[in-house]
Amino acid sequence: MKKYLNKTIYESLNEIVSPEHTAVVVWDVQNALVNNVFNKQEFLLNLKSIISKAREKGVTVIYSKITPLPVQLNSSWAIYSTMRRYGIDDPAKLPPFMKPGTADAEITEDIAPSGDDIVIPKHTASIFMGTHVEYLLRNKGIETVIFTGISTEFGVASSARDASNRGFYPVVVSDGVSAMDKGMHELALKILTRMVIVTPAADLIKAWG
Repeated sequence: MKKYLNKTIYESLNEIVSPEHTAVVVWDVQNALVNNVFNKQEFLLNLKSIISKAREKGVTVIYSKITPLPVQLNSSWAIYSTMRRYGIDDPAKLPPFMKPGTADAEITEDIAPSGDDIVIPKHTASIFMGTHVEYLLRNKGIETVIFTGISTEFGVASSARDASNRGFYPVVVSDGVSAMDKGMHELALKILTRMVIVTPAADLIKAWG
């Protein structure tokens, strides 16, 4: 740790993830996604350990939850990209996605929010876009944001980069994130290693004592 220009520069993982200035984001761990990741059991086991330790240490835990906008409020790009993802050429034929109240849309029971955990409904692939998360983090004195959840190459990567751009220390837990495609997951982690802090769950939990 160094002091420079009235700023505290954290250097070791222990300093960076110190509980008093750290939050954990559990990104989109909803049934429809969890049931399709390439390593479901290992992923959920690691995530459960991280969340449990975070709560024990008083670390703020924030869940994001995909909450789709009505189709008429989506952008042309959002509709087109969804068509491309589903391989559908008629937007009227797009299937419902994460419809509120359905089992698919619910956060997986094994790692569901509890106590003082925060749940943030959101519509984009960044936790900062269209939410009050940054305001919340600044008010709580948060300097480090740890990212877990699904999927590595989409919302996790996007949010981690966004956190970096906003001046937070961004940490991605390499085995606390997952995706439908193992190759894309691994490639995303390789790229993120050049841009943010990437660490395994065991090292994070060890840093929390």
